[in-house]
Amino acid sequence: MTIDADVPPAPLRWAIWLLTAEAAALGVVAAFLVYEDLTARAHDVVSALFVTGFAVGGAVVLALLARALGRRRAGARAPAIVLQLMLLPVGYYMIVGGLAWLGAPLIVLGLAVCAMLVSPQATRALGLG
Repeated sequence: MTIDADVPPAPLRWAIWLLTAEAAALGVVAAFLVYEDLTARAHDVVSALFVTGFAVGGAVVLALLARALGRRRAGARAPAIVLQLMLLPVGYYMIVGGLAWLGAPLIVLGLAVCAMLVSPQATRALGLG
């Protein structure tokens, strides 16, 4: 059995797919926010544009990190882990705020992607181990 050197190991491949899915989901949220910015009555235009820009920027950064990890750029691992760890407080406060159905999966997602990115297979594939 031969192993294709161009195909990332399963943990890294799953992490890339999940980061791409997160980028797509955040892109959908950003598109909704753009729609709302254009059609809703604005009470604070600056804040609305800032939130929309933050969502657009987050989607772009997640997509770029997924692409860089797909190209086995070791420098993309740490920023990807930081973004995943940011899901932990967001998920926690969603649970506290009564949105446990959304907060708990966010926490699991963040921890799972972190575990995949620091797995021995992903570490070796990125040339770090």
